[in-house]
Amino acid sequence: MKVQKKFLTSSGGGELRPLTMHQVAQVVGLHESTVSRAISNKYIDTPRGLLPLKYFFTTAIETADGGEVSSRQVKHLVRELVGKEDPKKPLSDEVLVNLIRARGMKIARRTIAKYRKELGILPSHLRKQF
Repeated sequence: MKVQKKFLTSSGGGELRPLTMHQVAQVVGLHESTVSRAISNKYIDTPRGLLPLKYFFTTAIETADGGEVSSRQVKHLVRELVGKEDPKKPLSDEVLVNLIRARGMKIARRTIAKYRKELGILPSHLRKQF
Protein backbone atom coordinates (compact mmCIF):
# COMPACT_ATOMS: atom_id res chain seq x y z
CA MET A 1 0.00 0.00 0.00
CA LYS A 2 3.01 2.29 0.50
CA VAL A 3 3.67 2.24 -3.25
CA GLN A 4 0.07 3.12 -4.10
CA LYS A 5 -0.36 5.75 -1.34
CA LYS A 6 -1.05 8.63 -3.74
CA PHE A 7 -3.73 6.56 -5.51
CA LEU A 8 -5.34 5.56 -2.21
CA THR A 9 -5.36 8.99 -0.58
CA SER A 10 -6.52 11.08 -3.53
CA SER A 11 -10.12 11.20 -4.63
CA GLY A 12 -9.33 11.00 -8.31
CA GLY A 13 -6.04 12.68 -9.14
CA GLY A 14 -3.53 9.97 -8.29
CA GLU A 15 -2.77 7.14 -10.67
CA LEU A 16 -1.66 3.61 -9.94
CA ARG A 17 2.08 3.17 -9.97
CA PRO A 18 3.56 0.15 -11.72
CA LEU A 19 3.95 -2.72 -9.27
CA THR A 20 4.43 -6.44 -9.76
CA MET A 21 3.99 -9.35 -7.38
CA HIS A 22 7.65 -10.17 -7.99
CA GLN A 23 8.68 -6.78 -6.58
CA VAL A 24 6.54 -7.28 -3.47
CA ALA A 25 7.87 -10.82 -3.03
CA GLN A 26 11.44 -9.50 -3.05
CA VAL A 27 10.64 -6.85 -0.42
CA VAL A 28 8.85 -9.22 1.97
CA GLY A 29 11.22 -12.14 1.35
CA LEU A 30 8.63 -14.58 0.03
CA HIS A 31 8.07 -16.38 -3.26
CA GLU A 32 5.92 -14.66 -5.86
CA SER A 33 3.37 -17.49 -5.77
CA THR A 34 3.00 -17.00 -2.00
CA VAL A 35 2.20 -13.32 -2.54
CA SER A 36 -0.31 -14.27 -5.22
CA ARG A 37 -2.07 -16.75 -2.92
CA ALA A 38 -2.02 -14.27 -0.02
CA ILE A 39 -3.89 -11.59 -1.99
CA SER A 40 -6.23 -13.94 -3.82
CA ASN A 41 -9.92 -13.23 -3.11
CA LYS A 42 -9.04 -10.33 -0.80
CA TYR A 43 -10.45 -6.83 -1.13
CA ILE A 44 -9.73 -3.37 0.25
CA ASP A 45 -12.16 -0.53 0.82
CA THR A 46 -10.69 2.64 -0.74
CA PRO A 47 -11.93 6.17 -1.46
CA ARG A 48 -12.55 4.82 -4.97
CA GLY A 49 -14.65 1.91 -3.77
CA LEU A 50 -14.10 -1.73 -2.90
CA LEU A 51 -11.22 -3.09 -4.98
CA PRO A 52 -9.55 -6.51 -5.18
CA LEU A 53 -5.94 -6.45 -3.99
CA LYS A 54 -4.89 -7.80 -7.39
CA TYR A 55 -6.08 -4.49 -8.86
CA PHE A 56 -2.97 -2.81 -7.44
CA PHE A 57 -0.56 -4.99 -9.41
CA THR A 58 0.12 -3.70 -12.89
CA THR A 59 3.01 -3.74 -15.33
CA ALA A 60 4.99 -0.67 -16.33
CA ILE A 61 5.17 1.29 -19.56
CA GLU A 62 8.31 3.37 -19.93
CA THR A 63 8.01 7.09 -20.55
CA ALA A 64 10.23 9.24 -22.73
CA ASP A 65 11.82 10.87 -19.67
CA GLY A 66 12.82 7.49 -18.20
CA GLY A 67 9.89 7.25 -15.78
CA GLU A 68 7.13 4.67 -15.72
CA VAL A 69 3.35 4.65 -15.91
CA SER A 70 1.07 1.71 -15.25
CA SER A 71 -0.39 -0.28 -18.10
CA ARG A 72 -3.81 0.39 -16.55
CA GLN A 73 -3.23 4.12 -17.14
CA VAL A 74 -2.42 3.45 -20.81
CA LYS A 75 -5.56 1.31 -21.17
CA HIS A 76 -7.61 4.14 -19.68
CA LEU A 77 -6.07 6.51 -22.22
CA VAL A 78 -6.88 4.15 -25.11
CA ARG A 79 -10.51 3.92 -23.93
CA GLU A 80 -10.68 7.71 -23.63
CA LEU A 81 -9.19 8.36 -27.09
CA VAL A 82 -11.49 5.84 -28.77
CA GLY A 83 -14.47 7.29 -26.90
CA LYS A 84 -13.74 10.74 -28.35
CA GLU A 85 -13.02 9.62 -31.92
CA ASP A 86 -15.11 10.54 -34.95
CA PRO A 87 -17.26 7.45 -35.70
CA LYS A 88 -16.85 8.11 -39.42
CA LYS A 89 -13.04 8.16 -39.09
CA PRO A 90 -12.10 5.83 -36.21
CA LEU A 91 -8.54 5.87 -34.93
CA SER A 92 -6.34 3.02 -36.11
CA ASP A 93 -3.93 1.29 -33.74
CA GLU A 94 -1.07 3.16 -35.43
CA VAL A 95 -2.75 6.53 -34.85
CA LEU A 96 -3.43 5.57 -31.22
CA VAL A 97 0.27 4.72 -30.83
CA ASN A 98 1.28 8.11 -32.21
CA LEU A 99 -1.16 9.95 -29.91
CA ILE A 100 0.10 8.05 -26.87
CA ARG A 101 3.74 8.54 -27.84
CA ALA A 102 3.02 12.27 -28.16
CA ARG A 103 2.10 12.15 -24.47
CA GLY A 104 5.56 10.81 -23.70
CA MET A 105 4.91 7.07 -23.39
CA LYS A 106 6.95 4.48 -25.27
CA ILE A 107 4.58 1.86 -26.63
CA ALA A 108 4.36 -0.53 -29.58
CA ARG A 109 1.43 -0.93 -31.93
CA ARG A 110 1.10 -4.60 -30.94
CA THR A 111 0.70 -3.54 -27.31
CA ILE A 112 -2.05 -1.10 -28.23
CA ALA A 113 -3.80 -3.84 -30.22
CA LYS A 114 -3.55 -6.16 -27.20
CA TYR A 115 -4.92 -3.53 -24.82
CA ARG A 116 -7.73 -2.66 -27.25
CA LYS A 117 -8.75 -6.34 -27.36
CA GLU A 118 -8.61 -6.61 -23.56
CA LEU A 119 -10.90 -3.58 -23.32
CA GLY A 120 -13.36 -5.13 -25.79
CA ILE A 121 -12.78 -2.40 -28.38
CA LEU A 122 -13.14 -3.49 -31.99
CA PRO A 123 -10.50 -2.72 -34.66
CA SER A 124 -10.98 0.62 -36.43
CA HIS A 125 -12.42 -0.91 -39.62
CA LEU A 126 -15.18 -2.55 -37.56
CA ARG A 127 -15.88 0.60 -35.51
CA LYS A 128 -16.42 2.72 -38.61
CA GLN A 129 -19.94 4.05 -38.99
CA PHE A 130 -21.17 5.21 -42.37
